[in-house]
Amino acid sequence: MSNDPLMQPYQLKHLTLKNRIMITSHEPAYPDDGMPKARYRAYHRERARAGVALTMTAGSASVSRDSPPVFNNILAWKDEVVGHMAKLTQECHDEGCAVMIQLTHLGRRTRWDKADWLPVVSPGHEREPAHRAFPKKMEDWDIARIIQDYGDAAERMKAAGLDGIELEAYGHLMDQFFSPLTNDLDAPYGGDLDNRMRFAFDVLREIRRRCGEAFLVGVRYSGDECLPGGFGKAEGLAMSQKLKDSGLVDFLNVVRGHIDTDPGLTDVIPIQGMRNAPHLDFAGEIRAATDFPTFHAAKIPDVATARHAIASGKLDMVGMTRAHMADPHLVRKVVEGREEDIRPCVGANYCLDRIYQGGMALCLHNPSTGREEEQPHAIAPAEAQKRVTILGAGPAGMEAARVAAARGHLVTVFEAADQPGGQIRLTALQERRREMSSIIAWRLAQCEKAGVTFRFNTYAEAEDILATDPDEVIVATGGMPHTEVLRAGNALVVSAWDILSGDVAAGRNVLVYDDAGDHAGLQAADVISATGARVEIVTPDRSFAPEVMAMNLVPYMRALQARDTTFTVTWRLRAVEQAGNALKAVLGSDYGDVTRERIVDQVVVNHGTRPLDDVYFALKPLSRNLGEVDYEALAEGRPQSLAPNEAGRFRLFRIGDAVAARNTHAAIYDALRLTRML
Repeated sequence: MSNDPLMQPYQLKHLTLKNRIMITSHEPAYPDDGMPKARYRAYHRERARAGVALTMTAGSASVSRDSPPVFNNILAWKDEVVGHMAKLTQECHDEGCAVMIQLTHLGRRTRWDKADWLPVVSPGHEREPAHRAFPKKMEDWDIARIIQDYGDAAERMKAAGLDGIELEAYGHLMDQFFSPLTNDLDAPYGGDLDNRMRFAFDVLREIRRRCGEAFLVGVRYSGDECLPGGFGKAEGLAMSQKLKDSGLVDFLNVVRGHIDTDPGLTDVIPIQGMRNAPHLDFAGEIRAATDFPTFHAAKIPDVATARHAIASGKLDMVGMTRAHMADPHLVRKVVEGREEDIRPCVGANYCLDRIYQGGMALCLHNPSTGREEEQPHAIAPAEAQKRVTILGAGPAGMEAARVAAARGHLVTVFEAADQPGGQIRLTALQERRREMSSIIAWRLAQCEKAGVTFRFNTYAEAEDILATDPDEVIVATGGMPHTEVLRAGNALVVSAWDILSGDVAAGRNVLVYDDAGDHAGLQAADVISATGARVEIVTPDRSFAPEVMAMNLVPYMRALQARDTTFTVTWRLRAVEQAGNALKAVLGSDYGDVTRERIVDQVVVNHGTRPLDDVYFALKPLSRNLGEVDYEALAEGRPQSLAPNEAGRFRLFRIGDAVAARNTHAAIYDALRLTRML
């Protein structure tokens, strides 16, 4: 028996959980027609096989037709869900992993123009800022039918063989009853705390009537809204005690805060640069006050913090959800004493930000997550060893080196800088994004273990590559900033990279022209404004920084709005002219023949990168495939076989920004799916 607190079993009523690590309910937006089919099962099965004790599926599975998902949730109100959930549950049970699901009615946290175009309902008329729908104030028959819907959905989950369910009660309908900010009903469902909790208890009683005492039921709820006029900590503790004393609940899953706005959501589920485990002590207070099974998850990305949460008695089960998106084999590596091999969650929040924009959740630096069937997490050894030479040690090059070495190839990496990292080195110079450096640090450690040869401080030319006598050459040289976007005055501007690297000092009155809409532009503005400078961010888009996405935008806005910063949308920088000791920036519009002028002392342009591809084109005529990629084979996970130049000595490929400016996930995904088939 292990002495590790995380590896101790936990008895939850009749259910024995084999360790203290769980995946809390979350919706990765993998359903197919609202059902958890093959992709969904593969995702949970992978983590179950690696040893997690409990996987909570389907954050926000919808119990009612008038709770239409806004990010591809499971439709628990359909009978056909039973068969699909039964398959998922059995596959996880076969691995010794318990399975639960989170059921909810979204209330006002959705839109009326989704699915059947039914009115959004809530116990009051207040609109949720995030989803913008004005709700219908619930009538008695709405309350009655939704209580029945909860019971129906719970029965379906019991029929599917799940170990239990939890009810979502923060930001959704149940919590909209709890909060005086959103509950405008009269008694018996509005008014004092007992009345505001009545709906939840009516739902719980209906579920118990349908499913019995042996079916586990919990509630995931906020113990403190952290909003003026909402319920605070004292009332949250009272709610916790009432839930325990009801005898209807088997566990509490505690969060803190509110999710009706992007900043609120980001405080509940913090991202990189924000404090780890910010609500852990609060959850511990609730556990101490109630002496009742308590679960919790909120930016607990590392094993040490999780171990402390259990060893200190703050929690009974610790959620490591995003950590398992980064590394589904986290528990197995703990058991095997290989914690240093765990791929770290860097808090980039690419997973959650994508689902809130209608995409499926993807990990920024583990492209196998959500693609378990197409891109398995395990790397298979190659049939024959090859010499693989990689040019560039950014995220694409480092992933290519890691995967090629894991397959057993002999790998040499050339890098012009004195250390790996590429653009991530620039990104991570800002303290708030320092965690990004772990993307490179983890790969460097894995490569060094596998015997990869690195040649740093080497600006390799074609002859240097040829001297390695390669079988495969992968060009991952990235790109360089492209700032020549003006009709006049290109020589008068600097790039966002110039600011981030410190090569150019910030001005005092600065125009940041952001036409790429990614982190670099906002980071540059953040760095400049922190000096006390006045900054205007100008973009031709309808909104600024569209590539940054909602939750990642929050820390930028908190910093920039506290300073002398202006945001100007729908204007395009046309030209920059010298105006004495200052610069005149001329703005135009795609919408009409109008112009504006700004007098500033510095213009910063963020317009993405152009490929650094000289070596690629020098090598191309010497290669067997002439640089050509079979896209069908790449997309379908088959080896590359094109060889139009049979006299060529090697095959040549390029990946990441050496092809075109994209993002970190794209660069790493390029590397993984190409290199795993070499």
